[in-house]
Amino acid sequence: MKKSLITLGIALVALTGQAFADEQIEIGKKIYERAFGRGCGTCHDIASNPQLTALIKAGQLDRAKFESVLKEGKGGMPKAIEEIMKNKAVEKAGYGEDQAVDALYKYLETK
Repeated sequence: MKKSLITLGIALVALTGQAFADEQIEIGKKIYERAFGRGCGTCHDIASNPQLTALIKAGQLDRAKFESVLKEGKGGMPKAIEEIMKNKAVEKAGYGEDQAVDALYKYLETK
């Protein structure tokens, strides 16, 4: 009985963690698709612009640098954090800036 309860507890923790990860990725996707009214992909899915997914997967754009660019802008990219925080999915989830950036980064890792 005790062993069954421990196994059940571990399973619940795993499912809760997976549900959070799934929610986080979904919110990241909504940010990517809706930022600035037209989505990040409008610029970042064009071959001549930085390919976020490829840079993240290759380890060339870490989470800290990604956040810095979102907050400060870079080159032709405007500051994006305010726009991200206006996203309805971010507001509904009650995410702060760090959580929203985490969600977007996590989505791009899995895209």
